[in-house]
Amino acid sequence: MPEKKKAIVLSSGGLDSTTAMAIAKSEGYEIYSLSFRYGQRHALELEAAQRIAEALEARKHVVIDLDLRKIGGSALTDQMDVPKARSEEEMTKGIPLTYVPARNTIFLSFALAWAEVLEASDIFIGVNSIDYSGYPDCRPEYIRAFEKMASLALKATVEDKMKINIRTPLIQMTKAEIILRGVELGLDYRLTHSCYDPSPKGKACGQCDSCLIRKKGFREARIPDPTIYEDEKVVAR
Repeated sequence: MPEKKKAIVLSSGGLDSTTAMAIAKSEGYEIYSLSFRYGQRHALELEAAQRIAEALEARKHVVIDLDLRKIGGSALTDQMDVPKARSEEEMTKGIPLTYVPARNTIFLSFALAWAEVLEASDIFIGVNSIDYSGYPDCRPEYIRAFEKMASLALKATVEDKMKINIRTPLIQMTKAEIILRGVELGLDYRLTHSCYDPSPKGKACGQCDSCLIRKKGFREARIPDPTIYEDEKVVAR
């Protein structure tokens, strides 16, 4: 029996990365899930990432510890408030305070190292350039540039033993389309966590950009959002 092809999947425990992982699994990949404890205020997402790795039968789930609070510069890692209750128009203007400097570059670099060790040519990341918060490292041109850099960075690539493919299956999909694809693949979105500023009891705030984009996605997909939001006290519909 031929050995299954391997894929590194960057997993935040959120809706997008979970759908990307389900897509990788549906394509026959053996999943190696990679998450980061980087000092984020919503570290609760790591519990979701572990649940998802187990549910999707990842071969291995690794959590890397690095403290980006020492650098700061983001509402997720520094002493600044997470923006709340922003309109759709506000969310499309500029780069928000929740942007973490160079986060995807840092995460993809770790994934690149693990990919070389595992001899895994494919790295899946759930970036999206449509329903997102304006992060520069979610754009197609960024992904193409990183993939080009990867071909110059590894012993295995310069020796022509492997080629790195940065897989972005969600990059041109709306949040509703992503949700519908996940449902089609049998995903249970109750396992996921999207909120940037959860309550001490772990409830989603319902008002940060990530919560608002999630709500909008489920609403447009006409599928009940299983999240219990702190601002509503009930399951959002």
